[in-house]
Amino acid sequence: MVEGLYQFYGALPCHTLVWSRKAGPNKRFWNLFPELRHELLRDGNGGCHKVFRTAQRLSENPPHSLAHFASATTHYHQLSIVCSKKGCLRPLPTSAMSADMQCVDIQCEELSDARWAELLPLLPRCQAVRLDDCGLSEAQCEDVGSALQANSALTELSLRNNEVGDAGVRRVLQALQSSPCKIQKLSFQSCYLTVAGCGVLSGTLRSLPTLQELHLSDNPMGDAGLQLLCEGLLDPQCRLEKLQLEYCSLSSAGCEPLASVLRAKPDFKELTVSNNDIDETGVRALCQGLKDSPCQLETLKLEKCGVTSDNCRDLCSILASKASLRELALGNNKLGDVGITELCPGLLHPSSRLRTLWIWECGLTAKSCVDLCRVLRAKDSLKELSLAGNELGDEGAQLLCESLLEPGCQLESLWVKSCSLTAACCSHFSSVLAKNKFLLELQISENRLGDAGVQELCRGLGQPGSVLRSLWLGDCDVSDSSCSSLAATLLANHSLRELDLSNNCLGDEGILALMGSVRQPACLLEQLVLYDIYWSLEMENRLQALEEEKPSLRIIS
Repeated sequence: MVEGLYQFYGALPCHTLVWSRKAGPNKRFWNLFPELRHELLRDGNGGCHKVFRTAQRLSENPPHSLAHFASATTHYHQLSIVCSKKGCLRPLPTSAMSADMQCVDIQCEELSDARWAELLPLLPRCQAVRLDDCGLSEAQCEDVGSALQANSALTELSLRNNEVGDAGVRRVLQALQSSPCKIQKLSFQSCYLTVAGCGVLSGTLRSLPTLQELHLSDNPMGDAGLQLLCEGLLDPQCRLEKLQLEYCSLSSAGCEPLASVLRAKPDFKELTVSNNDIDETGVRALCQGLKDSPCQLETLKLEKCGVTSDNCRDLCSILASKASLRELALGNNKLGDVGITELCPGLLHPSSRLRTLWIWECGLTAKSCVDLCRVLRAKDSLKELSLAGNELGDEGAQLLCESLLEPGCQLESLWVKSCSLTAACCSHFSSVLAKNKFLLELQISENRLGDAGVQELCRGLGQPGSVLRSLWLGDCDVSDSSCSSLAATLLANHSLRELDLSNNCLGDEGILALMGSVRQPACLLEQLVLYDIYWSLEMENRLQALEEEKPSLRIIS
């Protein structure tokens, strides 16, 4: 996941606000958008688009400076273009222009007439067409529609981040209705779809019985638009499984029609309504719809929706009744310790097999850890837990670590970033790193661990039994004096593949110590992340030489 996020195919100018030389988000960016680092690094492309949207809204950076993340990985038979800013394009190495191409994936390119004429003949034979953030016009949407009418192989179409409006969407939908294709995934995210467009989409859904995923986030449809959409979703011919509606200006009024859809659709598997003000009443309506539904829901995302501690009682029922539920995202809601107490009986229910629980920035304290630790000890199905941005303190960290040492806990990823931790808790984490055989990722950035805390962590990592693969120590008050311990650990540890030391007070001396170990064949580290660390030009040249000397290593700065 992280490897894809950090991949980059073009150099940015040094003065760019958001990204450093190798596409690293700099300190000013994170100061502007502190809540987004969790989403960006955790959510892959989805997180990228959250950052992109927020940056646009605040008008603090060039509108396309984030887009290189959107095509972070490439595959055989795929055409993908990325850029650092508008007009600065570089095609990725690919054989996608061959006759047997299966995918056109273009992101962030202003399409000239010549370029458009070049692309159009490719569309009728692609299984997937992604033209994201390309400045498409209504006329170009008509061209896309005409091309797709002759495409029987198409299964995915994405036009996200093009402000084509209702008219452009209408032209594409009309073409899909008469196309022989069996479309499965359709994205009109951030296309400026309004109530009128939702009416057209609603009428089209009955003509697309193979459609499984519909992405409509970032459109000002409002409750009236959702009402129309739900009328189409209720058609017996519509067999949609996944629906994304983030940032759609929804309120609690839109949740009753959506609840009716949930009751009627046994195939429904994923619902995302994060970042809408649906509040307690709306969340309760959705939960009631899910309780009444025969669907085997797998993913429910309600981040920043106004979920309350009282709603946790409703969600508890969902956890108990939906054995299929694997991911629950409740971040950035005021749940408080009371909410977690209400939620945990559902998590502990014998039928609950939840895999991922995101409760970052939910106003939790160490008291919540008491309840959560019961879940960690009892549920080996829970693999990912994010508690980032909660005031857990060292007391909460100790409780978590004690549970991580229990045989019933098989957690693989723990996020305790910005949780008011100090060096005092690091001996407990050290024991976990030495003895736990399941934890692969520990995000502990933005805590005042200091050199003493990091050296304690190194003791655990240096033990033969350590299995951790990713350790994030950004902004943890680490100095050059810790680098000798880190360097020794990198040689002793054979599991660690990624180490993040961003935004720490390291200089040439510390970097040199790390380089001494990293260049050794015995060091298996694949990615060293050093955002917002300043070194001399000579050290810069040495780091570049090291990357050339050891192709398996990537140094991100």
